[in-house]
Amino acid sequence: MGPLIVNEIISSSVNFLMAFLIGIGFGFVLESSGFSSSRKLAGVFYGYDTVVLKVFFTAAITAAIGLLFFSLFGWIDLSLVYVNPTFLPSAIAGGVIMGAGFIMGGFCPGTSVCAAVIGKIDAMVFIGGIILGIIVFAEGYPLWESFYKSGFMGTPRMSDWLGWSQGVFAFVMVLAAFAMFFIGEWAEKKFPQKEY
Repeated sequence: MGPLIVNEIISSSVNFLMAFLIGIGFGFVLESSGFSSSRKLAGVFYGYDTVVLKVFFTAAITAAIGLLFFSLFGWIDLSLVYVNPTFLPSAIAGGVIMGAGFIMGGFCPGTSVCAAVIGKIDAMVFIGGIILGIIVFAEGYPLWESFYKSGFMGTPRMSDWLGWSQGVFAFVMVLAAFAMFFIGEWAEKKFPQKEY
């Protein structure tokens, strides 16, 4: 059956409408969960608040297990699910840049938009930085195009790269999530947030 758009079960217009509605729902959930707070988001790096870590690990294992079961029942063809191509050096560099921005600003791109929508000035400044970064990247692209396109690895899945079945990889990911939940609880007790 799925993916819906690839198998022409829904039109492009319906696909965009669904994406729009899911995006609104995602933003509502982010705000309701307190993810528009830069202190809460930065807390994961300092150990005093690991809710972000727990939520994203929960989302990852829910999606992984859900896709496996959907595939098992024939509801989705995993071979048709798009996987971003991997350019390893630029992916690592991008991760370092984004991680540094996350630590300094207390937002990721999605949560900054969520916070800006409710009027947080620091988030608006953060979005200004994102836009500036996009302009610098686009205008300077010829300078770093060779680096950006280096280390092409195709579209590997971690399970294929490790030589594991998708089920084994999902099980290990669930175990890793539980380990991170335990470490998160330990960190919150070890590094409690200071009250000012």
